[in-house]
Amino acid sequence: MARDFSQSEIEAYLDEALPAEEMASIERDLRADPNLLQQIKQVSGRREAGLHTVGAIWRRQRASCATREQWGSYLLGVLATEHADYLKFHLEQVGCAYCRANLEDLSQQQTELTTSTKARRRKYFQSSAGYLRSDRDKHL
Repeated sequence: MARDFSQSEIEAYLDEALPAEEMASIERDLRADPNLLQQIKQVSGRREAGLHTVGAIWRRQRASCATREQWGSYLLGVLATEHADYLKFHLEQVGCAYCRANLEDLSQQQTELTTSTKARRRKYFQSSAGYLRSDRDKHL
């Protein structure tokens, strides 16, 4: 039996702003429930007619989302505890796909940067190893 979805859930579905599991759940129910399809058409029609709810505007403008700079600070662990807790809540409870994508992108960049820094240091060391002498060699 198909679950009843709220208007805000349907709007978030249309904005592709739900976690993947919820998106999949709505899509499964959509195939089986013509009433849900009708409900989605109604919400979509209201949006196209220019009728917007505060929640829809909030989601579209991403008013509760952090900036990339804030997510970068979150990854570095330099945010105040309250701010870091909110960002964690935003990811885990709200399930914001936009912020999750930002965080994953920044995390990947951080990993690539670390890898390239290590490789660069290794090359510098290898290229200058012949110029380095031990203290014992200097006194001979």
